[in-house]
Amino acid sequence: MARLAARVADLVGSPVRDMLKVAEVPGMISFAGGLPAPESFSPLDFHEAPAEVLQYGPSEGDRAFREAVAAELGAIGLPDDPDRLLILSGSQQGIDLAAKLAVEPGTRLGVQDACYLAALQVFRLFGAEFVPLASLLAGEGPAPSLAYINPTFQNPTGACAALAERQALAEACQRHDCILFEDDPYRDLDFEPVERRPVASFIDKGSFIYQGSFSKTVAPGLRLGFLTASPDLLPKLVHLKQAADLHTNRLSQWLVLQRLQAPDRLARVDANRTLYRQRRDHFAAELSRLFADLADWEAPSGGFFFWLRLKGEVDASALLPAAIRRGVLFTPGVHFEPFRIGPSPTLRLNFGYVTPEIATRGLTILADLIREDRARQAA
Repeated sequence: MARLAARVADLVGSPVRDMLKVAEVPGMISFAGGLPAPESFSPLDFHEAPAEVLQYGPSEGDRAFREAVAAELGAIGLPDDPDRLLILSGSQQGIDLAAKLAVEPGTRLGVQDACYLAALQVFRLFGAEFVPLASLLAGEGPAPSLAYINPTFQNPTGACAALAERQALAEACQRHDCILFEDDPYRDLDFEPVERRPVASFIDKGSFIYQGSFSKTVAPGLRLGFLTASPDLLPKLVHLKQAADLHTNRLSQWLVLQRLQAPDRLARVDANRTLYRQRRDHFAAELSRLFADLADWEAPSGGFFFWLRLKGEVDASALLPAAIRRGVLFTPGVHFEPFRIGPSPTLRLNFGYVTPEIATRGLTILADLIREDRARQAA
């Protein structure tokens, strides 16, 4: 039998990636995954792409593209130096690079009680020991070496941290010499005025990684993200990137640069905000109509997700097979909860991907299923 690295012994596939296969079944209503609305995609024209983008390029990313992204980062309080920027093959690569940089078996890693599941998957692969982020803020126990956060329209809860929370987290990371790793893919999908200043912008004497993505605002199939980092970390992240894939797809970089420079860019961003706000509002109204006696939730002020906590002793995972048989797919919340022991009553629903009509149909099916399950348990 082949000898494999010890870290793959407990390796399992991503539950969301497995669910996306189910989502391809004709007629399936999918509230699972972080898929953006196809209607939000920008038209992309490959015909004017220069031949040079088909050649190998710099690991850091094409210069013109880095300059454009760096200028936007400067406007939100982050380094505006293109030499402080690394272009990624999707923000998932940034999580992988950060794990390779800072995580080994037994590394204490601070995470929120509900956390992006694909990040948990990577950190587990490298042997992280998860600790509650609250313990870092309170100064309880040994400080983690790395704190992974998603403070703006968080995946999965949709929560958005207040200014005081952001400042406190930056201060705690600096005080305890903990690397702040901020994942910020949803910041441009805001529906109301809320605090969105990056936590990393409050770091002035510590180590940080801040990353974003074009998957939610342009197109996920381009697999394009970016990160900036403190000077002590960036060169090492560049070297890890070189070892992983040499450089990010240059055609994708060129295409997104055209969108960043397009005269109608801000109008398209506003149009997407309007689209998602309308879908959020419709979803919230339907939840109030169908789920008032079944679950608790808070309407998100941005992003893609509603986070529901079913009332009573309910295992959301146990409902999934029956939901799939009826043509509805959702993500059980237990996959996002690193400290959960036993069944969870939580589930994540993506309101952005489906039209209002399909959302109503799917939520009706799901509510009926939950009521039937309650009636069975009460019988």
